Amino acid sequence: MVTTLVYRENKIVAQNPPIESLGVLRTEPGVLLWVDLSEPTPEETQAVLEAAFAIHPLAIEDCVIDTPFPKLEEFDDYLYLVMHAVDYKQTEHFTTTELNFFLGRNFLLTFHKQPLRPVQAVLERYQKNPSTLVRGPDRFTHVILDHMVEAYKPAMDALHEELDCVEKGVLQGISPDELFPLVISLRKKFSALRQIVRPQREIVGTLSDGKLKLIRSVMVPYLRDLTEDLARIEGQANAWAEQLILSFRVYLNRSSHEANEGIRVLTGITALTIPVLIFAGWFGMNFSNMHELEWRHGYAGAAALVLVSTLAMLRFMRKRKWL
Repeated sequence: MVTTLVYRENKIVAQNPPIESLGVLRTEPGVLLWVDLSEPTPEETQAVLEAAFAIHPLAIEDCVIDTPFPKLEEFDDYLYLVMHAVDYKQTEHFTTTELNFFLGRNFLLTFHKQPLRPVQAVLERYQKNPSTLVRGPDRFTHVILDHMVEAYKPAMDALHEELDCVEKGVLQGISPDELFPLVISLRKKFSALRQIVRPQREIVGTLSDGKLKLIRSVMVPYLRDLTEDLARIEGQANAWAEQLILSFRVYLNRSSHEANEGIRVLTGITALTIPVLIFAGWFGMNFSNMHELEWRHGYAGAAALVLVSTLAMLRFMRKRKWL
């Protein structure tokens, strides 16, 4: 599907003219075009990118074949920019949809093989407010990129909720069978987020350095602000990843402490049986001339010695805080 906005003197004057007229419109003085190709057919791709705007064949090929990395290439009369819009669902990992920009002096072409909410939101914004002034294609580009960055907020909120669940589970003594899959899954998501954001931050940083002739100086502060937003997202992902590892270490230390407590109790119980074992071993010997066996009060005396020795051992262990 091809959606076109036509501007003259910075105001919208037409929408969705015939594709065949785009080549003529782009040469008219004072005309600004935004052409969005969403899930385009091969015929639409050929008519717009090749016939109407004479885009380089290699750039068209890059549009048709998805690339996992963002890129920025400067041609004679346009910039070619590849970015990735993020999507996130609770039951899945991060997924991205490629968005291609061709930024010229008086036109912007956007190409994506799947519907994108940021692009659709910007289109609806300008279609519903035709009086909005647009002074250049770099303005369209910034607004779309801004919506793409805003789309990270639901994903960040969802990740924060997952991290909170892990931390609560650690404090409440969640079982290892439940905790380990959560930690591994969340760590992978943080890693995926950083891998998505970092290269795009670098690309937007290049756009905002003021060295590209098709980016007006008035737009540089806005693009620089986007760079800072992406840097904050990356920094937050790094901080949360470290927080996740810290929570996992706390869980391991707590488990180790609980195991040590159990071992300490068992060791204490074993130590308390030492007097019993000594007396049982002594009186259990089968010598014929054991005078203790002939003692009239031997049983009561042995029992009393065992009890006193055990109590003394218990007091000693509590004093040393072994029990």
